[in-house]
Amino acid sequence: MVTEVKAKKKCCGSTPRCKRCGVVLKRMAKAGLAERQSKRIYLVQHVPKKRMKGLRAR
Repeated sequence: MVTEVKAKKKCCGSTPRCKRCGVVLKRMAKAGLAERQSKRIYLVQHVPKKRMKGLRAR
């Protein structure tokens, strides 16, 4: 299942990072779990919970 996700303009600074944080989406794209469509829009595949926890870590 692929979902279109729009990154937030600014990180809120929470721990762990939000799922829509630009850093998290960039890490997902680098890991091959997401594909960048434009500057802020990504196509994201389903990510297992443990994997997402690692991507969101500070």
